[in-house]
Amino acid sequence: MDTIITITDKAIEQIRSISKDENPTGDKGLRLAVTGGGCSGLSYKIEFSDQKDRDNVLNFDGVKVLIDPKSVIYLKGIVLDFKDGLNGKGFVFDNPNAKNTCGCGESFSL
Repeated sequence: MDTIITITDKAIEQIRSISKDENPTGDKGLRLAVTGGGCSGLSYKIEFSDQKDRDNVLNFDGVKVLIDPKSVIYLKGIVLDFKDGLNGKGFVFDNPNAKNTCGCGESFSL
């Protein structure tokens, strides 16, 4: 299978750091998903979650990433990064498929 997404080294480092508090047993994966809503129609969702039967399971240098089959369509080709400059701090989705994105970068449309 082709790589569905890319995660930068900086994002992987931050996921590991957050995982120590939010996923101390390490039994959950980082779920990336797309849900309806947001100012542009679709919103990104990121959380630690148990693996489900039909999930796509990706491994990025020991970080388990889970993507449900419906979200793969919207997430294919994205780059997940982490920014911590003057303009704020957080995970950033760079989606080459998005036609429109909102100002906050948390929602998009195709």
